[in-house]
Amino acid sequence: MADHADAPASDDDPILQQRALIRRRANSASRVGYLCYLGATIGFFVGLFTSFSTGLISVIVGLLIVGSIILAIAIQVTYAIRGAERWEEDGAAQRRRR
Repeated sequence: MADHADAPASDDDPILQQRALIRRRANSASRVGYLCYLGATIGFFVGLFTSFSTGLISVIVGLLIVGSIILAIAIQVTYAIRGAERWEEDGAAQRRRR
């Protein structure tokens, strides 16, 4: 199966263009989600070596919640795009066999 992560979208097919746009947004959302986790981890270690204030705990929990929500959506969208590509490839292979 070919990796379509960096494949340019065809200029003719609006579906492929839309899918490429959604893939870029999902990749960006994944980066933001992981950055939220990184921020929460850094905040945890700052609190561990200093003191856990109420504000710091709120920031850590907020980053974990926001990161989890963003990542959950980005992962589902990524799998949906892969599934659509796999479905199209299977359909094309079946048409070639006929």
